[in-house]
Amino acid sequence: MYNAKLAEMFEEIADMLELEPNATKFEPLAYRRAAITISSLQEDVVDIYKKEGIDGLMKLPGIGKTIANAIKEYIETGKISKYETLKAKYPIDFLGLTKIQGLGPKRIYKLYVSLGVKNLEDLRKAITEHRIRMLPGFGEKSEKELEKGIELLEASKGRVLLGEALPEAEDLIKKLLSSGLVDKAVVCGSTRRMKETVGDLDILVISEKPLEVMDYVTKLSNVEHVIVKGPTKTTVWLNIGLSCDVRVVEKGSFGSAMQYFTGSKEHNIKLRELAIKKGYKLNEYGLFDSSDKNVALNQDEHFIYEKLGLDYIEPEMREDRGEIELAIEHRLPKLIDISDIRGDLHMHSKHSDGANEIEEMVLSAIKLNREYIGMSDHSKTEHVANGMSDEEFLKYFDEIDKLNDKFEGKIRILKSGEVDILKDGSFDLRDSTLEKMDYVIGAIHTNTNMSKEEMTNRILKAITSNKMNILAHPMGRLINERKPIEADWDKIFEAAKDHNVIMEIDAHPKRLDLNDEMILKARKYGIKFSIDTDSHRTDELSFMRFGVGTARRGWLEKDQVINTLPLDKILKLFGH
Repeated sequence: MYNAKLAEMFEEIADMLELEPNATKFEPLAYRRAAITISSLQEDVVDIYKKEGIDGLMKLPGIGKTIANAIKEYIETGKISKYETLKAKYPIDFLGLTKIQGLGPKRIYKLYVSLGVKNLEDLRKAITEHRIRMLPGFGEKSEKELEKGIELLEASKGRVLLGEALPEAEDLIKKLLSSGLVDKAVVCGSTRRMKETVGDLDILVISEKPLEVMDYVTKLSNVEHVIVKGPTKTTVWLNIGLSCDVRVVEKGSFGSAMQYFTGSKEHNIKLRELAIKKGYKLNEYGLFDSSDKNVALNQDEHFIYEKLGLDYIEPEMREDRGEIELAIEHRLPKLIDISDIRGDLHMHSKHSDGANEIEEMVLSAIKLNREYIGMSDHSKTEHVANGMSDEEFLKYFDEIDKLNDKFEGKIRILKSGEVDILKDGSFDLRDSTLEKMDYVIGAIHTNTNMSKEEMTNRILKAITSNKMNILAHPMGRLINERKPIEADWDKIFEAAKDHNVIMEIDAHPKRLDLNDEMILKARKYGIKFSIDTDSHRTDELSFMRFGVGTARRGWLEKDQVINTLPLDKILKLFGH
Protein backbone atom coordinates (compact mmCIF):
# COMPACT_ATOMS: atom_id res chain seq x y z
CA MET A 1 0.00 0.00 0.00
CA TYR A 2 1.10 3.55 -0.78
CA ASN A 3 -0.78 4.97 2.21
CA ALA A 4 1.93 4.64 4.87
CA LYS A 5 4.66 6.15 2.70
CA LEU A 6 2.47 9.04 1.56
CA ALA A 7 1.44 9.80 5.14
CA GLU A 8 5.10 9.91 6.16
CA MET A 9 5.97 12.23 3.27
CA PHE A 10 3.11 14.59 4.13
CA GLU A 11 4.25 14.70 7.76
CA GLU A 12 7.76 15.62 6.61
CA ILE A 13 6.43 18.25 4.23
CA ALA A 14 4.52 19.78 7.15
CA ASP A 15 7.67 19.76 9.30
CA MET A 16 9.69 21.48 6.57
CA LEU A 17 6.95 24.01 5.80
CA GLU A 18 7.03 25.13 9.42
CA LEU A 19 10.57 26.33 8.75
CA GLU A 20 9.68 28.26 5.60
CA PRO A 21 9.56 32.04 6.25
CA ASN A 22 6.65 32.67 3.86
CA ALA A 23 4.48 29.63 4.68
CA THR A 24 1.13 30.28 6.34
CA LYS A 25 0.26 28.44 9.55
CA PHE A 26 -2.53 26.65 7.69
CA GLU A 27 -0.32 24.98 5.06
CA PRO A 28 1.56 22.66 7.45
CA LEU A 29 -1.74 21.89 9.17
CA ALA A 30 -3.30 20.92 5.84
CA TYR A 31 -0.53 18.40 5.16
CA ARG A 32 -0.81 16.99 8.70
CA ARG A 33 -4.55 16.54 8.24
CA ALA A 34 -3.88 14.81 4.94
CA ALA A 35 -1.38 12.51 6.67
CA ILE A 36 -4.01 11.55 9.25
CA THR A 37 -6.54 10.84 6.51
CA ILE A 38 -4.18 8.76 4.37
CA SER A 39 -2.77 6.73 7.26
CA SER A 40 -6.29 5.85 8.48
CA LEU A 41 -7.65 4.65 5.13
CA GLN A 42 -8.63 1.01 4.84
CA GLU A 43 -8.41 1.24 1.04
CA ASP A 44 -5.21 1.89 -0.88
CA VAL A 45 -5.15 5.41 -2.38
CA VAL A 46 -3.97 3.81 -5.63
CA ASP A 47 -7.25 1.90 -5.86
CA ILE A 48 -9.24 5.05 -5.12
CA TYR A 49 -7.34 6.95 -7.82
CA LYS A 50 -7.74 4.16 -10.38
CA LYS A 51 -11.49 3.96 -9.78
CA GLU A 52 -12.39 7.63 -9.40
CA GLY A 53 -9.36 9.66 -10.45
CA ILE A 54 -8.42 12.91 -8.75
CA ASP A 55 -12.08 13.61 -7.92
CA GLY A 56 -12.13 10.46 -5.79
CA LEU A 57 -9.06 11.66 -3.89
CA MET A 58 -10.67 15.05 -3.27
CA LYS A 59 -13.69 13.35 -1.68
CA LEU A 60 -11.42 12.21 1.16
CA PRO A 61 -11.57 14.38 4.34
CA GLY A 62 -8.87 17.04 4.37
CA ILE A 63 -7.70 16.39 0.81
CA GLY A 64 -7.91 19.47 -1.40
CA LYS A 65 -6.82 19.92 -5.01
CA THR A 66 -3.16 20.66 -4.22
CA ILE A 67 -2.68 17.59 -2.05
CA ALA A 68 -4.76 15.41 -4.37
CA ASN A 69 -2.41 16.40 -7.20
CA ALA A 70 0.58 15.52 -5.00
CA ILE A 71 -0.90 12.05 -4.43
CA LYS A 72 -1.53 11.70 -8.17
CA GLU A 73 2.07 12.72 -8.89
CA TYR A 74 3.42 10.15 -6.44
CA ILE A 75 1.27 7.35 -7.85
CA GLU A 76 2.36 8.14 -11.40
CA THR A 77 6.04 9.02 -10.86
CA GLY A 78 7.04 7.75 -7.40
CA LYS A 79 7.95 11.31 -6.39
CA ILE A 80 6.37 14.53 -5.11
CA SER A 81 8.11 17.61 -6.53
CA LYS A 82 7.26 19.76 -3.50
CA TYR A 83 8.77 17.14 -1.21
CA GLU A 84 11.92 16.89 -3.37
CA THR A 85 12.36 20.68 -3.41
CA LEU A 86 11.97 21.02 0.34
CA LYS A 87 14.18 17.99 1.02
CA ALA A 88 17.00 19.53 -1.03
CA LYS A 89 16.76 22.60 1.18
CA TYR A 90 16.37 20.63 4.43
CA PRO A 91 18.34 17.32 4.08
CA ILE A 92 17.19 16.13 7.50
CA ASP A 93 15.45 12.97 8.73
CA PHE A 94 12.53 14.81 10.31
CA LEU A 95 10.51 11.60 10.47
CA GLY A 96 13.06 9.86 12.65
CA LEU A 97 14.10 12.83 14.77
CA THR A 98 10.58 14.04 15.60
CA LYS A 99 10.02 10.69 17.33
CA ILE A 100 12.42 11.89 20.03
CA GLN A 101 10.63 13.66 22.87
CA GLY A 102 11.43 17.36 22.95
CA LEU A 103 12.30 17.70 19.27
CA GLY A 104 10.01 19.62 16.96
CA PRO A 105 10.92 20.86 13.45
CA LYS A 106 12.41 24.17 14.64
CA ARG A 107 14.66 22.61 17.28
CA ILE A 108 15.73 19.93 14.80
CA TYR A 109 16.62 22.63 12.27
CA LYS A 110 18.65 24.48 14.91
CA LEU A 111 20.62 21.28 15.62
CA TYR A 112 21.21 20.89 11.89
CA VAL A 113 22.41 24.48 11.37
CA SER A 114 24.55 24.57 14.52
CA LEU A 115 25.89 21.00 14.71
CA GLY A 116 25.14 19.38 11.36
CA VAL A 117 22.69 16.90 12.92
CA LYS A 118 20.76 15.25 10.09
CA ASN A 119 19.63 11.96 11.63
CA LEU A 120 19.48 9.83 14.76
CA GLU A 121 23.11 8.74 14.54
CA ASP A 122 24.28 12.36 14.25
CA LEU A 123 22.17 13.25 17.29
CA ARG A 124 23.54 10.34 19.30
CA LYS A 125 27.10 11.41 18.47
CA ALA A 126 26.42 15.04 19.42
CA ILE A 127 25.01 13.89 22.77
CA THR A 128 28.00 11.61 23.44
CA GLU A 129 30.38 14.48 22.70
CA HIS A 130 28.32 16.84 24.92
CA ARG A 131 27.96 19.40 22.14
CA ILE A 132 24.23 19.93 22.54
CA ARG A 133 24.53 21.35 26.05
CA MET A 134 26.61 24.20 24.62
CA LEU A 135 23.79 25.42 22.36
CA PRO A 136 21.61 28.37 23.45
CA GLY A 137 18.11 27.13 24.21
CA PHE A 138 19.25 23.58 24.99
CA GLY A 139 21.68 23.09 27.88
CA GLU A 140 22.68 20.04 29.92
CA LYS A 141 19.12 19.20 31.00
CA SER A 142 17.89 19.14 27.39
CA GLU A 143 20.84 16.99 26.37
CA LYS A 144 19.99 14.41 29.02
CA GLU A 145 16.31 14.46 28.03
CA LEU A 146 17.23 13.82 24.40
CA GLU A 147 19.44 10.92 25.50
CA LYS A 148 16.48 9.43 27.41
CA GLY A 149 14.30 9.97 24.35
CA ILE A 150 16.67 7.91 22.21
CA GLU A 151 16.70 5.16 24.85
CA LEU A 152 12.87 5.10 24.84
CA LEU A 153 12.80 4.85 21.06
CA GLU A 154 15.38 2.05 21.03
CA ALA A 155 13.50 0.12 23.72
CA SER A 156 10.32 0.17 21.64
CA LYS A 157 11.87 -1.35 18.52
CA GLY A 158 10.20 -4.54 17.37
CA ARG A 159 6.85 -3.71 18.97
CA VAL A 160 3.90 -2.38 17.00
CA LEU A 161 0.96 -0.37 18.34
CA LEU A 162 -2.20 -2.34 19.06
CA GLY A 163 -3.99 0.03 16.71
CA GLU A 164 -1.88 -1.29 13.84
CA ALA A 165 -1.55 -4.92 14.93
CA LEU A 166 -5.23 -5.69 15.63
CA PRO A 167 -6.58 -4.46 12.25
CA GLU A 168 -3.79 -6.40 10.53
CA ALA A 169 -4.73 -9.57 12.45
CA GLU A 170 -8.40 -9.06 11.60
CA ASP A 171 -7.53 -8.62 7.94
CA LEU A 172 -5.54 -11.86 7.96
CA ILE A 173 -8.38 -13.72 9.66
CA LYS A 174 -10.90 -12.34 7.16
CA LYS A 175 -8.74 -13.57 4.29
CA LEU A 176 -8.28 -16.99 5.88
CA LEU A 177 -12.01 -17.41 6.47
CA SER A 178 -12.87 -16.31 2.93
CA SER A 179 -10.32 -18.71 1.44
CA GLY A 180 -12.57 -21.72 2.01
CA LEU A 181 -9.62 -23.56 3.57
CA VAL A 182 -10.37 -23.00 7.26
CA ASP A 183 -13.39 -23.67 9.48
CA LYS A 184 -12.33 -21.27 12.21
CA ALA A 185 -9.62 -18.64 12.76
CA VAL A 186 -8.85 -16.50 15.83
CA VAL A 187 -6.11 -14.16 16.99
CA CYS A 188 -4.48 -14.95 20.33
CA GLY A 189 -1.43 -13.62 22.20
CA SER A 190 -1.04 -10.05 23.43
CA THR A 191 -3.32 -8.82 20.64
CA ARG A 192 -6.25 -10.73 22.10
CA ARG A 193 -5.32 -9.41 25.55
CA MET A 194 -5.49 -5.88 24.03
CA LYS A 195 -1.98 -5.02 25.17
CA GLU A 196 -0.93 -1.55 24.00
CA THR A 197 1.98 -2.84 21.91
CA VAL A 198 2.40 -6.18 20.19
CA GLY A 199 5.63 -8.11 19.57
CA ASP A 200 4.15 -10.64 17.14
CA LEU A 201 0.81 -12.06 16.00
CA ASP A 202 -0.50 -15.51 16.91
CA ILE A 203 -3.31 -16.88 14.74
CA LEU A 204 -4.92 -20.26 15.32
CA VAL A 205 -7.03 -22.03 12.72
CA ILE A 206 -8.99 -25.25 12.34
CA SER A 207 -8.61 -26.83 8.92
CA GLU A 208 -8.85 -30.19 7.17
CA LYS A 209 -6.27 -28.93 4.66
CA PRO A 210 -3.27 -27.73 6.71
CA LEU A 211 -0.75 -27.90 3.85
CA GLU A 212 -2.95 -25.78 1.62
CA VAL A 213 -3.42 -23.28 4.45
CA MET A 214 0.34 -22.98 4.85
CA ASP A 215 0.73 -22.36 1.10
CA TYR A 216 -2.06 -19.79 1.17
CA VAL A 217 -0.52 -17.86 4.07
CA THR A 218 2.87 -17.49 2.38
CA LYS A 219 1.25 -15.89 -0.69
CA LEU A 220 -0.84 -13.24 1.08
CA SER A 221 -0.28 -9.62 0.03
CA ASN A 222 0.44 -8.66 3.67
CA VAL A 223 3.48 -10.97 3.72
CA GLU A 224 6.90 -9.47 3.03
CA HIS A 225 8.83 -12.73 3.34
CA VAL A 226 8.56 -16.23 4.81
CA ILE A 227 10.61 -16.98 7.92
CA VAL A 228 9.76 -20.66 8.27
CA LYS A 229 7.13 -22.87 6.65
CA GLY A 230 6.00 -26.19 8.12
CA PRO A 231 3.11 -28.66 7.77
CA THR A 232 1.01 -27.10 10.57
CA LYS A 233 2.86 -23.90 11.51
CA THR A 234 4.18 -21.10 9.33
CA THR A 235 5.90 -17.91 10.44
CA VAL A 236 5.90 -14.92 8.09
CA TRP A 237 7.16 -11.35 8.28
CA LEU A 238 4.37 -8.86 7.61
CA ASN A 239 4.85 -5.57 5.83
CA ILE A 240 3.82 -3.62 8.96
CA GLY A 241 7.08 -4.79 10.57
CA LEU A 242 5.76 -7.70 12.61
CA SER A 243 6.15 -11.49 12.54
CA CYS A 244 3.06 -13.70 12.49
CA ASP A 245 2.66 -17.36 13.46
CA VAL A 246 -0.24 -19.21 11.83
CA ARG A 247 -0.96 -22.60 13.45
CA VAL A 248 -3.37 -25.28 12.35
CA VAL A 249 -4.77 -26.88 15.51
CA GLU A 250 -6.76 -30.08 15.97
CA LYS A 251 -10.47 -29.33 16.44
CA GLY A 252 -10.62 -31.17 19.76
CA SER A 253 -7.74 -29.11 21.20
CA PHE A 254 -8.82 -25.71 19.88
CA GLY A 255 -10.17 -24.42 23.22
CA SER A 256 -7.04 -25.50 25.07
CA ALA A 257 -4.82 -23.99 22.38
CA MET A 258 -6.71 -20.68 22.58
CA GLN A 259 -6.18 -20.54 26.32
CA TYR A 260 -2.51 -21.44 26.03
CA PHE A 261 -1.57 -19.11 23.18
CA THR A 262 -3.54 -16.18 24.57
CA GLY A 263 -1.22 -16.06 27.60
CA SER A 264 0.18 -14.24 29.34
CA LYS A 265 3.10 -16.46 30.27
CA GLU A 266 2.78 -15.50 33.94
CA HIS A 267 -0.97 -16.20 33.97
CA ASN A 268 -0.45 -19.60 32.33
CA ILE A 269 2.26 -20.61 34.79
CA LYS A 270 -0.05 -19.83 37.71
CA LEU A 271 -2.90 -21.72 36.02
CA ARG A 272 -0.72 -24.79 35.35
CA GLU A 273 0.39 -24.80 38.98
CA LEU A 274 -3.25 -24.78 40.05
CA ALA A 275 -4.02 -27.62 37.63
CA ILE A 276 -1.22 -29.73 39.11
CA LYS A 277 -2.57 -29.16 42.63
CA LYS A 278 -5.93 -30.45 41.45
CA GLY A 279 -4.41 -33.55 39.84
CA TYR A 280 -4.39 -32.33 36.23
CA LYS A 281 -1.85 -31.46 33.58
CA LEU A 282 -2.63 -28.41 31.43
CA ASN A 283 -0.99 -27.58 28.12
CA GLU A 284 -1.85 -26.38 24.60
CA TYR A 285 -3.33 -29.78 23.70
CA GLY A 286 -5.78 -30.13 26.57
CA LEU A 287 -6.45 -30.67 30.26
CA PHE A 288 -5.36 -34.19 31.22
CA ASP A 289 -6.38 -36.12 34.33
CA SER A 290 -4.27 -38.67 36.25
CA SER A 291 -5.06 -41.38 33.66
CA ASP A 292 -3.84 -39.03 30.89
CA LYS A 293 -7.35 -38.58 29.53
CA ASN A 294 -8.02 -35.20 27.91
CA VAL A 295 -11.09 -34.05 29.83
CA ALA A 296 -11.19 -30.80 27.79
CA LEU A 297 -11.52 -32.56 24.43
CA ASN A 298 -13.83 -30.53 22.15
CA GLN A 299 -14.39 -28.02 24.96
CA ASP A 300 -13.85 -24.24 24.94
CA GLU A 301 -11.79 -22.08 27.31
CA HIS A 302 -14.69 -21.60 29.71
CA PHE A 303 -14.66 -25.33 30.46
CA ILE A 304 -10.96 -25.28 31.42
CA TYR A 305 -11.42 -22.48 33.97
CA GLU A 306 -14.61 -24.07 35.32
CA LYS A 307 -12.96 -27.50 35.67
CA LEU A 308 -10.20 -25.91 37.73
CA GLY A 309 -12.76 -24.29 40.05
CA LEU A 310 -12.49 -20.78 38.64
CA ASP A 311 -14.89 -18.32 37.10
CA TYR A 312 -14.03 -17.55 33.48
CA ILE A 313 -11.26 -14.94 33.25
CA GLU A 314 -11.54 -12.51 30.34
CA PRO A 315 -8.44 -12.37 28.11
CA GLU A 316 -7.64 -8.74 29.01
CA MET A 317 -7.26 -9.70 32.68
CA ARG A 318 -4.81 -12.56 32.17
CA GLU A 319 -1.64 -10.88 33.45
CA ASP A 320 -1.19 -12.56 36.88
CA ARG A 321 -2.29 -9.47 38.79
CA GLY A 322 -4.50 -11.36 41.23
CA GLU A 323 -7.18 -12.37 38.73
CA ILE A 324 -6.78 -16.09 39.42
CA GLU A 325 -7.24 -15.58 43.15
CA LEU A 326 -10.39 -13.51 42.51
CA ALA A 327 -11.70 -16.15 40.10
CA ILE A 328 -11.29 -18.83 42.79
CA GLU A 329 -13.27 -16.64 45.22
CA HIS A 330 -15.89 -15.82 42.52
CA ARG A 331 -15.19 -12.11 42.94
CA LEU A 332 -14.12 -11.13 39.42
CA PRO A 333 -15.40 -7.75 38.20
CA LYS A 334 -17.97 -7.73 35.38
CA LEU A 335 -15.91 -5.86 32.81
CA ILE A 336 -17.23 -3.01 30.72
CA ASP A 337 -18.17 -3.92 27.16
CA ILE A 338 -18.10 -1.84 23.98
CA SER A 339 -21.90 -2.18 23.83
CA ASP A 340 -22.13 -0.22 27.11
CA ILE A 341 -20.78 2.97 25.49
CA ARG A 342 -23.42 5.65 24.86
CA GLY A 343 -21.29 8.69 24.08
CA ASP A 344 -17.87 10.06 23.20
CA LEU A 345 -16.77 13.20 25.04
CA HIS A 346 -13.51 14.13 23.29
CA MET A 347 -13.19 14.80 19.57
CA HIS A 348 -11.91 17.45 17.17
CA SER A 349 -13.06 19.15 14.00
CA LYS A 350 -11.65 21.49 11.38
CA HIS A 351 -12.08 24.29 13.91
CA SER A 352 -8.70 23.21 15.29
CA ASP A 353 -6.65 20.29 13.97
CA GLY A 354 -9.34 17.84 12.86
CA ALA A 355 -9.91 16.70 9.28
CA ASN A 356 -13.73 16.93 9.26
CA GLU A 357 -16.46 19.46 9.87
CA ILE A 358 -18.49 19.16 13.08
CA GLU A 359 -21.51 17.94 11.12
CA GLU A 360 -19.48 15.15 9.53
CA MET A 361 -18.37 13.99 12.99
CA VAL A 362 -22.00 14.10 14.13
CA LEU A 363 -23.23 11.99 11.21
CA SER A 364 -20.54 9.38 11.85
CA ALA A 365 -21.44 9.26 15.54
CA ILE A 366 -25.10 8.72 14.64
CA LYS A 367 -24.09 5.72 12.52
CA LEU A 368 -22.41 4.28 15.62
CA ASN A 369 -25.65 4.81 17.61
CA ARG A 370 -24.06 7.34 19.93
CA GLU A 371 -26.63 9.09 22.11
CA TYR A 372 -24.36 12.12 22.57
CA ILE A 373 -20.94 13.42 21.64
CA GLY A 374 -18.80 16.24 22.98
CA MET A 375 -17.01 18.57 20.57
CA SER A 376 -13.78 19.63 22.24
CA ASP A 377 -11.44 21.42 19.89
CA HIS A 378 -8.15 22.89 21.11
CA SER A 379 -7.70 26.19 22.90
CA LYS A 380 -5.33 28.95 21.83
CA THR A 381 -2.08 27.78 23.49
CA GLU A 382 -1.95 24.81 21.10
CA HIS A 383 -0.65 26.86 18.15
CA VAL A 384 0.49 23.76 16.27
CA ALA A 385 -3.08 22.44 16.53
CA ASN A 386 -4.65 25.73 15.34
CA GLY A 387 -6.13 26.28 18.81
CA MET A 388 -9.04 28.70 19.18
CA SER A 389 -9.36 31.98 21.06
CA ASP A 390 -12.24 32.86 23.40
CA GLU A 391 -14.01 34.69 20.58
CA GLU A 392 -13.62 31.74 18.23
CA PHE A 393 -15.07 29.40 20.85
CA LEU A 394 -18.21 31.54 21.06
CA LYS A 395 -18.76 31.16 17.29
CA TYR A 396 -18.03 27.45 17.70
CA PHE A 397 -20.78 27.15 20.32
CA ASP A 398 -23.23 28.97 18.03
CA GLU A 399 -22.55 26.41 15.30
CA ILE A 400 -23.14 23.57 17.78
CA ASP A 401 -26.46 25.15 18.84
CA LYS A 402 -27.62 25.21 15.21
CA LEU A 403 -26.57 21.59 14.67
CA ASN A 404 -28.41 20.54 17.82
CA ASP A 405 -31.57 22.07 16.35
CA LYS A 406 -30.94 20.20 13.11
CA PHE A 407 -30.30 16.82 14.72
CA GLU A 408 -32.78 17.08 17.60
CA GLY A 409 -34.05 13.66 18.57
CA LYS A 410 -31.14 11.87 16.88
CA ILE A 411 -28.14 12.91 18.95
CA ARG A 412 -27.08 15.63 21.41
CA ILE A 413 -23.89 17.59 20.74
CA LEU A 414 -22.30 18.84 23.94
CA LYS A 415 -20.12 21.95 24.03
CA SER A 416 -16.61 21.54 25.35
CA GLY A 417 -12.99 22.33 24.62
CA GLU A 418 -9.63 20.72 25.22
CA VAL A 419 -8.38 23.62 27.30
CA ASP A 420 -4.69 23.97 28.03
CA ILE A 421 -3.56 23.86 31.65
CA LEU A 422 -0.78 26.44 31.73
CA LYS A 423 2.49 26.14 33.62
CA ASP A 424 1.02 27.82 36.71
CA GLY A 425 -2.06 25.57 36.74
CA SER A 426 -4.45 28.16 35.29
CA PHE A 427 -6.42 27.76 32.05
CA ASP A 428 -5.79 29.59 28.79
CA LEU A 429 -9.43 30.65 28.29
CA ARG A 430 -11.51 33.16 30.22
CA ASP A 431 -13.84 31.88 32.95
CA SER A 432 -16.78 33.31 31.00
CA THR A 433 -15.89 31.02 28.08
CA LEU A 434 -15.47 27.97 30.31
CA GLU A 435 -18.87 28.64 31.88
CA LYS A 436 -20.54 28.36 28.47
CA MET A 437 -19.23 24.79 28.08
CA ASP A 438 -21.33 21.81 29.11
CA TYR A 439 -18.14 20.43 30.63
CA VAL A 440 -14.46 21.38 30.53
CA ILE A 441 -11.61 19.10 29.48
CA GLY A 442 -8.26 20.20 30.89
CA ALA A 443 -5.06 19.06 29.22
CA ILE A 444 -1.30 19.51 29.50
CA HIS A 445 0.53 19.97 26.21
CA THR A 446 3.39 22.32 27.10
CA ASN A 447 6.25 22.39 29.64
CA THR A 448 6.04 18.62 30.06
CA ASN A 449 9.53 18.32 31.56
CA MET A 450 8.70 20.04 34.82
CA SER A 451 9.89 18.41 38.05
CA LYS A 452 7.60 15.91 39.75
CA GLU A 453 6.69 18.39 42.49
CA GLU A 454 6.05 21.26 40.06
CA MET A 455 3.93 19.11 37.75
CA THR A 456 1.93 17.72 40.66
CA ASN A 457 1.17 21.22 41.96
CA ARG A 458 0.24 22.37 38.44
CA ILE A 459 -2.31 19.58 38.00
CA LEU A 460 -3.63 19.91 41.57
CA LYS A 461 -4.30 23.61 41.04
CA ALA A 462 -6.33 22.84 37.93
CA ILE A 463 -8.27 20.06 39.66
CA THR A 464 -9.04 22.09 42.80
CA SER A 465 -10.11 25.15 40.78
CA ASN A 466 -13.52 23.48 40.29
CA LYS A 467 -13.46 24.71 36.68
CA MET A 468 -12.48 21.38 35.11
CA ASN A 469 -14.53 18.20 34.72
CA ILE A 470 -12.19 15.82 32.86
CA LEU A 471 -8.40 15.54 32.82
CA ALA A 472 -7.45 14.54 29.28
CA HIS A 473 -4.75 11.93 28.59
CA PRO A 474 -3.39 12.47 32.13
CA MET A 475 0.06 10.89 31.64
CA GLY A 476 0.77 12.97 28.52
CA ARG A 477 2.61 10.13 26.86
CA LEU A 478 2.86 8.93 23.27
CA ILE A 479 3.54 5.19 23.20
CA ASN A 480 7.07 4.40 21.96
CA GLU A 481 7.72 8.11 21.41
CA ARG A 482 7.19 10.27 24.47
CA LYS A 483 7.54 9.27 28.09
CA PRO A 484 4.85 10.09 30.66
CA ILE A 485 5.03 13.24 32.73
CA GLU A 486 6.35 12.85 36.26
CA ALA A 487 3.76 13.50 38.98
CA ASP A 488 2.54 12.24 42.34
CA TRP A 489 -0.46 10.31 41.06
CA ASP A 490 -1.70 9.32 44.50
CA LYS A 491 -2.16 13.00 45.36
CA ILE A 492 -3.75 13.69 41.98
CA PHE A 493 -6.20 10.79 42.19
CA GLU A 494 -7.15 11.73 45.75
CA ALA A 495 -7.83 15.32 44.67
CA ALA A 496 -9.78 14.12 41.65
CA LYS A 497 -12.00 12.05 43.93
CA ASP A 498 -12.59 15.00 46.28
CA HIS A 499 -13.42 17.43 43.44
CA ASN A 500 -15.32 15.03 41.16
CA VAL A 501 -12.81 15.30 38.33
CA ILE A 502 -12.96 12.42 35.88
CA MET A 503 -9.84 10.70 34.57
CA GLU A 504 -9.83 10.15 30.82
CA ILE A 505 -8.85 6.95 29.09
CA ASP A 506 -7.79 8.36 25.74
CA ALA A 507 -8.53 5.62 23.21
CA HIS A 508 -6.18 6.86 20.50
CA PRO A 509 -3.78 3.95 19.82
CA LYS A 510 -0.78 6.26 20.25
CA ARG A 511 -1.96 7.28 23.71
CA LEU A 512 -4.14 4.72 25.57
CA ASP A 513 -3.79 7.09 28.48
CA LEU A 514 -4.47 6.33 31.28
CA ASN A 515 -2.89 2.94 30.67
CA ASP A 516 -3.99 -0.28 32.34
CA GLU A 517 -1.58 -0.08 35.28
CA MET A 518 -2.59 3.49 36.10
CA ILE A 519 -6.28 2.60 35.81
CA LEU A 520 -5.77 -0.20 38.34
CA LYS A 521 -4.14 2.34 40.64
CA ALA A 522 -6.75 5.06 40.10
CA ARG A 523 -9.79 2.82 40.55
CA LYS A 524 -8.77 2.17 44.16
CA TYR A 525 -9.60 5.82 44.89
CA GLY A 526 -13.18 5.34 43.70
CA ILE A 527 -12.91 7.95 40.95
CA LYS A 528 -14.79 7.83 37.65
CA PHE A 529 -13.38 7.49 34.13
CA SER A 530 -14.34 8.61 30.65
CA ILE A 531 -13.31 6.55 27.62
CA ASP A 532 -12.94 8.94 24.67
CA THR A 533 -11.58 8.58 21.15
CA ASP A 534 -9.78 11.95 20.89
CA SER A 535 -10.70 11.48 17.23
CA HIS A 536 -9.50 13.98 14.64
CA ARG A 537 -11.48 12.50 11.76
CA THR A 538 -14.60 10.40 11.29
CA ASP A 539 -12.79 7.06 10.91
CA GLU A 540 -11.14 7.52 14.30
CA LEU A 541 -14.45 7.28 16.14
CA SER A 542 -13.83 3.53 15.86
CA PHE A 543 -10.87 3.92 18.23
CA MET A 544 -13.35 3.48 21.08
CA ARG A 545 -12.67 -0.28 21.08
CA PHE A 546 -9.01 0.32 21.99
CA GLY A 547 -10.05 2.49 24.93
CA VAL A 548 -12.57 -0.10 26.09
CA GLY A 549 -9.90 -2.79 25.75
CA THR A 550 -7.55 -0.72 27.92
CA ALA A 551 -10.32 -0.14 30.47
CA ARG A 552 -10.94 -3.89 30.60
CA ARG A 553 -7.21 -4.44 31.20
CA GLY A 554 -7.65 -2.02 34.11
CA TRP A 555 -10.58 -4.16 35.43
CA LEU A 556 -13.17 -1.41 34.99
CA GLU A 557 -16.88 -2.10 35.20
CA LYS A 558 -19.68 -0.24 33.43
CA ASP A 559 -20.67 1.92 36.40
CA GLN A 560 -17.12 3.27 36.74
CA VAL A 561 -17.22 4.86 33.27
CA ILE A 562 -19.33 8.01 32.83
CA ASN A 563 -19.99 7.73 29.10
CA THR A 564 -22.03 4.59 29.69
CA LEU A 565 -24.64 6.90 31.25
CA PRO A 566 -27.73 8.05 29.33
CA LEU A 567 -27.86 11.71 28.27
CA ASP A 568 -29.99 12.96 31.16
CA LYS A 569 -27.62 11.46 33.72
CA ILE A 570 -24.47 12.73 31.99
CA LEU A 571 -25.95 16.24 31.99
CA LYS A 572 -26.84 15.90 35.67
CA LEU A 573 -23.29 14.74 36.39
CA PHE A 574 -21.99 17.95 34.82
CA GLY A 575 -24.47 20.07 36.78
CA HIS A 576 -27.09 20.72 34.08
